[in-house]
Amino acid sequence: MAGIRFSKFFFIICIIAFGSCDQKGNSSKNSIAENSTPIKEEQWSVRMANSIMKRNTSAFQIDQKKEPKWDYVHGLVLLAFQQLSDKTGDEKYYDYGKTYVDTLVQSDGSITRYKFEDYNIDMINAGKLLFDIYDKTEDAKYLKAMQLLRRQLEEAPRTSQGGFWHKKRYPDQMWLDGLYMGAPFYAQYTSKFENGKKLDDVAKQFELIEEHAKDTATGLLYHGWDESKEQKWADSQTGTSPNFWSRSLGWYAMALVDVLEYFPEDHPKHPELVDYLNQLAVAVEKVQDESGLWYQVPNMGEREGNYLEASGSAMLAYALAKGANNGYLPDHYLNVANKAFDGLVEKLIVVNDDGTITITQACAVAGLGGDPYRDGSYEYYVNERKQDNDPKATGPFILAALQLNR
Repeated sequence: MAGIRFSKFFFIICIIAFGSCDQKGNSSKNSIAENSTPIKEEQWSVRMANSIMKRNTSAFQIDQKKEPKWDYVHGLVLLAFQQLSDKTGDEKYYDYGKTYVDTLVQSDGSITRYKFEDYNIDMINAGKLLFDIYDKTEDAKYLKAMQLLRRQLEEAPRTSQGGFWHKKRYPDQMWLDGLYMGAPFYAQYTSKFENGKKLDDVAKQFELIEEHAKDTATGLLYHGWDESKEQKWADSQTGTSPNFWSRSLGWYAMALVDVLEYFPEDHPKHPELVDYLNQLAVAVEKVQDESGLWYQVPNMGEREGNYLEASGSAMLAYALAKGANNGYLPDHYLNVANKAFDGLVEKLIVVNDDGTITITQACAVAGLGGDPYRDGSYEYYVNERKQDNDPKATGPFILAALQLNR
């Protein structure tokens, strides 16, 4: 097992001590498990995936959905399932995701309840599931669905420098979240079907974020940037949102390591993207808590109301581990990632009486603007609701466990 290997006894003590309380000693109002049971010697990736399947007999039910919907969270979790299937050879994980896709992708390649005209970059993310399914089935409907999503990117509104708007209803805005939602699909598609002709455009998305959303003092990136500077949350001089958010940093880090898979080492933009990842790794390590986790607002760990947050911590653990495994980052970052994973298991994982596991203290949702208006303030981020087993935490937890062989 990579990193520190704990005994069963130590795990039990950790769960009793931390499982139902947050780091400030307050009862977690969203915790669903009060009792813990001994942790078996089993891969955490398998345990989390099996827990998700036990809670959601159909994959569309993930995130408490009542009917099938094409959604980025399903793309995130089920991509982890595809990778788990590849790693274990167990087809049930692949089939679980394929059934979700087949519920929504029609024979003509159309996607049920997907609205092209919204130009919502979140909707691109689940398209990553289609590559593997298409390769295995050679069914043209999956290719047509990928082509539909590719056309959304081709026609999407952009900033004056060519950055994708986060959504049509969020004009002139780029969010860190959007880099994960769109760039890996875009990179994989153009590499597979277009001989990589748009890789420069993929890299441009990161270049614009680095130019406009980066804080030079800390190396961290702000959650969003408004080119127009018209949003109430936007700084009048820079257009950036007022705070850093751990999950948005996680989205961005995952985007970097995932797109790099499709950039040949001799591509002129490859060193640039590797450099961005290294700079980010240095910055996030500096604000990593001694527990291994990251706070919801990562540079204000001791401020009242802040808390150690599951999804951003899992995302950063995955990105740092993959970056090191693939040679983009120094090996040191495997230690940083393992420390983060240890923190997730010690502080935020609860083992339920039925053998399933629960991940706690995950921010359910956070954004900028909209109605009611989200101002990006510290108070806004720390007061958004938490949700046990939020898919933005469970999916990256599986991905991190696979990268770390935990």
